[in-house]
Amino acid sequence: MKIGIDIMGGDYAPDATVAGSILAYNELPKDVRLVLIGDEEQIRAGLAKGGADPNNFDIVHTTEVISMGEHPTKAFTQKPNSSISVGFHLLKEGEISGFASNGNTGAMLVGSMFSVKAISGVMRPSITSLLPKENGGVGLILDIGMNADCKPDVLNQFAVLGSIYVEHVYGIKNPKVGLLNLGEEPEKGNLITQAAHVLMKENKDINFIGNVEGRDLYKDKADVIVCDGFTGNAILKQAETFYWMIKKRGWKDPYFDRFNYENYGGTPVLGINSTVMIGHGISNDIAVKNMLLLTKDVIEAGLSDKIKSALNND
Repeated sequence: MKIGIDIMGGDYAPDATVAGSILAYNELPKDVRLVLIGDEEQIRAGLAKGGADPNNFDIVHTTEVISMGEHPTKAFTQKPNSSISVGFHLLKEGEISGFASNGNTGAMLVGSMFSVKAISGVMRPSITSLLPKENGGVGLILDIGMNADCKPDVLNQFAVLGSIYVEHVYGIKNPKVGLLNLGEEPEKGNLITQAAHVLMKENKDINFIGNVEGRDLYKDKADVIVCDGFTGNAILKQAETFYWMIKKRGWKDPYFDRFNYENYGGTPVLGINSTVMIGHGISNDIAVKNMLLLTKDVIEAGLSDKIKSALNND
């Protein structure tokens, strides 16, 4: 297995991405090879600084970088030798099994759609976030920003994608699916959530438990919580803010420590024909390491194939 990582992506690249790759190498099985994509001189300098043998990695030299503020589509097409563009080329050609980046999220999504493309039958690929539960488990929320506006049938399909993900990557059998709403009753919410509730209730491929409210996010009521990307992104940013406020005040609590993004590293793009991982732009070396470890788990789970099978496209 070969996993590609965009060394030039992220606010603290290349230092954090190279250091995180070294940490991941020390924990990954020896049959997993990391492919470091970026400026070779900077990569080798980072490996030397970390005391790592460059022979333990594959290095693919690139000369361009897509910065965080660039227009995603223009940058992806106009910078073919950027670390993101080259990473997707390697992924499309089958030279790597997965590609991870903390760089320009829009460019990563454009690359996902233009290079490896959506699985036939997937209306909208989605990105997710884990929700730490009070009982020690985890839940999943999707979408968290890729699709600000969603029709009812898209939300219904998100429930399928999320169920496959948590079952095969996190081992949650027959996951409970909830639709985020402003009340538990089926008739509550706007026209979109009301219509989505009807579709999800009739969907035999998911274990739908009905509507869930904001107060249920961190409880064990649901394993997969479905919402549009606008709502999901607001929830994610609020949770991150509360974590940093607690940390700033010096409060220590094992439960709230689980809200640290470093623990999770990144999220796969669900519904595309390969494994693409998107990490936080502010990722440090620990977050990069965990993103690469999760990439390996997603590849081994055969997530794309599982989704294809579920949509009867195998």
